[in-house]
Amino acid sequence: MDVVIHSYRHRLGSAAGAGRYGELERFLADQPTISVPTITLDGTADGNFPATDGSASAAHFTGPRMYRLVEGAGHNLPRERPREFARAVLDVVQILP
Repeated sequence: MDVVIHSYRHRLGSAAGAGRYGELERFLADQPTISVPTITLDGTADGNFPATDGSASAAHFTGPRMYRLVEGAGHNLPRERPREFARAVLDVVQILP
């Protein structure tokens, strides 16, 4: 349980990460663009990170990208809505160049 709580604190900027990953974290903090075809998903029932319209992260994707809201899904979309998640995995093939 302590690991999970610390993970959320770290993700939200309230706790330091493991020092040995500092260089990797700095690289990822620069948020390099993602050029591969992508479908991003937000669950409408996520109590940790409420669903958005996807626009806040759109600039990080330079390749083809689709955004979907998944009704009734919370934080763990593959487990809570496996059909919708699998559909997105299959559909990403449709947007391959």
